[in-house]
Amino acid sequence: MDRWRNKVAVVTGASSGIGAAIAKDLIKAGLTVVGLARREGRVADLCKDLSADLRKKLIPIKCDVSVEKDVKSAFQVVDTKFNGVDILINNAGIVRQTELVAPDQTQPIRETLETNVMGVYYCTREAFNIMKRRNVDGHIVIINSVAGHTVPYVQGMPSFNMYPASKYAITAMTETYRREFNAHGTKIKITSISPGLVETEILGDEAKKKEVMGNVAILKPEDISGAVLYALSTPPHVQVHDLIIRPVGEIF
Repeated sequence: MDRWRNKVAVVTGASSGIGAAIAKDLIKAGLTVVGLARREGRVADLCKDLSADLRKKLIPIKCDVSVEKDVKSAFQVVDTKFNGVDILINNAGIVRQTELVAPDQTQPIRETLETNVMGVYYCTREAFNIMKRRNVDGHIVIINSVAGHTVPYVQGMPSFNMYPASKYAITAMTETYRREFNAHGTKIKITSISPGLVETEILGDEAKKKEVMGNVAILKPEDISGAVLYALSTPPHVQVHDLIIRPVGEIF
């Protein structure tokens, strides 16, 4: 990770869960982290887990990644105030508890696609063009899901509805990005990291209940952060394209 010391990373969905764990670990590795989240105050709250000398390395910016103008505004700040971006962690994502066949549920389905797919598109587009213009050999990471490789089913859990479709889209986008980055003559890396179940807010209160989860194996946010740091720490000629992480005993 030495090559990234004193560089700038943007982490979306940095207010909790995987995003918060990644933000803290990147700061401890010597980076400045711009944490994007709809709940800007909760990003600032992460400072209590950092030593006094590291707290200045965390910069919260209020941003809903599903809103293009929010994303453009946030990256303009990053470009002008922090001399660009070296690493982007596309972590923001949502699950809505509904069914594809449920009547009058267009809004939650649309929100899933706008956050999980369009949010990644907006952020990656802005970060890539800043990196390219500044001639930075950066790294873009997408927090995908095992649901981007196989549609999960756990009896008794709510429907995953549009979530797997959004993550399958991310899997395809990762390969498209790899080819486009190459076609533009850059050495910017792209990595998709696909966890199984992780203990985060995205599961929702119902899914976390013992009678629903039973003995389902589950990962911690720190497990995924460790994988992100591994991918980032590879030498310049090595690209971890797709990494799937499952807890031992996962039943998907």
